Amino acid sequence: MSMQLGYTMMTEQAGPKDLVAHVVGAEAAGFDFAVSSDHYFPWLDEMGHAPNAWVTLGAAAQATSRIPLMTYVTCPILRYRPAVVAQQAATLQLLSDGRFTLGLGAGENLNEHVIGEGWPPVAVRHEMFAEAVQIIKELLAGDGYTTFHGQYYDVDGGKVWDLPEGGVPIGIAVSGEKSVQLAAEYADVLIATEPKPELTETFEAAGGAGKDRVGQMPISYGTDRAAAVTRAHQLFRWFGLGWKVNADLPGTAGFDAASQFVREEDVEGSIPCGDDVEAVIEAAKAYADAGFTHLALVQIGGDQQQPYLEWAQRDLMPAWREAFGN
Repeated sequence: MSMQLGYTMMTEQAGPKDLVAHVVGAEAAGFDFAVSSDHYFPWLDEMGHAPNAWVTLGAAAQATSRIPLMTYVTCPILRYRPAVVAQQAATLQLLSDGRFTLGLGAGENLNEHVIGEGWPPVAVRHEMFAEAVQIIKELLAGDGYTTFHGQYYDVDGGKVWDLPEGGVPIGIAVSGEKSVQLAAEYADVLIATEPKPELTETFEAAGGAGKDRVGQMPISYGTDRAAAVTRAHQLFRWFGLGWKVNADLPGTAGFDAASQFVREEDVEGSIPCGDDVEAVIEAAKAYADAGFTHLALVQIGGDQQQPYLEWAQRDLMPAWREAFGN
């Protein structure tokens, strides 16, 4: 039961300079990899940030030397066009000397509504996403010029001129059978936010055997457990709404309203809070048991990253290595 330990650059809760400093600290602390969210809006006003993930990752690639980097995740269907995502991914792979994985997903209304083209129904989003992935894969393959005429996207003689040797690994976020089938066909990495064995099992059966599977889990570290619970409630009370809700709400006011009846004890019951290493290990075991090879932790609170990194290096990592190897 081997599972790597990851760090999350959460763009919704810190500015760009802080995010770069945090991932530098994560590399120094010994984290195995790092992922970055890609948002135009935070989930709640209290979170207070949403810098551009790609610019920040470019800076992080130059400020670090070892730690692998990954978008978790970029939506290529509205705010970004797939041809542009391919160019960005190739450039970031070059800047990071081969440490980048392009994580892709079908997105949320929260971030995509800003361009004013509306938010398509889920079935349409998945069709758009499938086309976008095909375009990105073809452009990153670098086999001459790409011309693509689909139902949703056209590419007219596209070519990414600066391509890294070895290409760019692609991860696809999944939530159900259709997205798992797409990931099995096109992805090098499976991405999921819930430890559901049926996702990894279907992925393997459909052709994903041997490929990495990356999950994500929030925690709220702090020596004052009550304060850690309060912080988790203030900033992450939206977390338990479920992905069908999270994908469709258009703004922070909607998330605030939808989560108004979530209590501190509700958050405490679903997110490890405090400084109990064993509580984090026990929660992480659900991902290992479900077949995940990587798990990125999200430390809640943009101003809590340094004490978290110190605790992770001192207390969490030895227990993690004992429980999950690496």
